[in-house]
Amino acid sequence: MQADYKKYLQPSVISRLANIEFKAKFVVEGFIAGLHKSPYHGFSVEFAEHRQYMPGDDLKYLDWKVLGRTDRYYIKQFEEETNLKSYLIVDASRSMSFKSKDSGLEPRSPFRKLFKKKEDAKIFRKSDVSKLEYSTYLAASLAVLMNFQKDATGLVIYDEKIRSIVPPKATSQNLKLILSQLSNITSSGKTNTASSLNSAAERIKRRGLVIIFSDLFDDQQAVINALKHFRYKRNEVIVFQVLDPLEMSFAIDSPTIFKDMETSREMLSQPVSVMESYQDAVKEFIHNYKTACLSNNIDYVQLSTETPFDTALLEYLNKRKRLN
Repeated sequence: MQADYKKYLQPSVISRLANIEFKAKFVVEGFIAGLHKSPYHGFSVEFAEHRQYMPGDDLKYLDWKVLGRTDRYYIKQFEEETNLKSYLIVDASRSMSFKSKDSGLEPRSPFRKLFKKKEDAKIFRKSDVSKLEYSTYLAASLAVLMNFQKDATGLVIYDEKIRSIVPPKATSQNLKLILSQLSNITSSGKTNTASSLNSAAERIKRRGLVIIFSDLFDDQQAVINALKHFRYKRNEVIVFQVLDPLEMSFAIDSPTIFKDMETSREMLSQPVSVMESYQDAVKEFIHNYKTACLSNNIDYVQLSTETPFDTALLEYLNKRKRLN
């Protein structure tokens, strides 16, 4: 049974995104109404899709072949070949399915904080949502925003390897395909982020904007090298590292058997005795990614699933706008 992609099209979220301009920071192979700097002088066009003829439309764009076959009037719509091409890359490995609400693990009382409901953001509270679902909402929102701007957007889903690809296009049908794939995504397989990102980098022939959604649980140096691969090919890169709050705090009172979601290996641990060292290790893990991204002109955004996704996204977009 297919999931409904319309869950991503919440009016309260869409209305807030409609007023945001998402500009590329670096020179990319894109051009649209002055939003993005382009290395090209002028641009050419290619056919994108049809729409029904409306009175006042220029007849030179009328598709005479369609008229001959169907006796209906349709206008050809075109896509600028130099539009910004964006690639949304989503980690769908098993580790991304973690959410502390269903884990059976109970955070200690200092960490039992629930975010107050807001009229325009009632989707998530604390970790009722997995890292994967949280990532799909982020990716879907950005896909809609790109579509507003008439930018071409594509989608890459991976676990141990690339599972599916939607090539970037600036059409409503392509947006629907991206949202449908996101709504039907399931976690599977082990993590191989570094190899998958390198494969994605090789497939991108025109430099553009690459946006990655992952917990980045993989060999850290290998992942950093893969991120550098995108920058070497002169893409702009944004990394959203999505983590569950319990993964960061490890705030558990009682002895617990931990099970690896990808290998099924189990280990008995007394979390309280190692909590401080664990938290230090997580801080170092995050700091290493943040430092490496900064030194390579990569936007790094660390997010917790306890924060409503639209709040987190709008905060980042507004910050990016101010910096630009």
